[in-house]
Amino acid sequence: MRTRGMQPDVPAPASPWSEIVPGLWMGGHEFRGRSGRLETAVVGDEFGLVQTLLRLPGYGPRPGVEHHVWPIPDGPLDGTELAGVIRLAGAVDEALDAGRSILVRCYHGYNRSGLVVAHALVRRGSSTEEAIELIRARRSPWALHNRLFVEYLRAGLPTARLLEELGEPAE
Repeated sequence: MRTRGMQPDVPAPASPWSEIVPGLWMGGHEFRGRSGRLETAVVGDEFGLVQTLLRLPGYGPRPGVEHHVWPIPDGPLDGTELAGVIRLAGAVDEALDAGRSILVRCYHGYNRSGLVVAHALVRRGSSTEEAIELIRARRSPWALHNRLFVEYLRAGLPTARLLEELGEPAE
């Protein structure tokens, strides 16, 4: 189940990536350029750490850039996938503390990347609602339009993970 496929009216973002808080960027593999046409967002060495939640070849980053890849669907996540999201958010937190710049990316930079970035912000002291509002304000009103991901965040990712592993719905 892919949210992107279920909602074809979701517009591509106007930029390849957006800064959510100083040093923490959210982005995707595709965006609508100034010409109005879809363009690819290729990462070079603009960031010290790149986290990719949807692996597409040819989109970077350059060799030598720390790159964490954890492909997950834009739909229901199992306990292992949620554990990976929690680990990625922890790495974001550590990189921010070290003064590094981070890009978390997925297809458009809305849902999967939003889940990781929101959890990282919650780890850093934001409320879930503050994190969601900030991401939508800085990236796009379409960010975190996947309602299930918002439910995961509201339940707390460790709780959602436990419930998924037990076979219970996270509500």
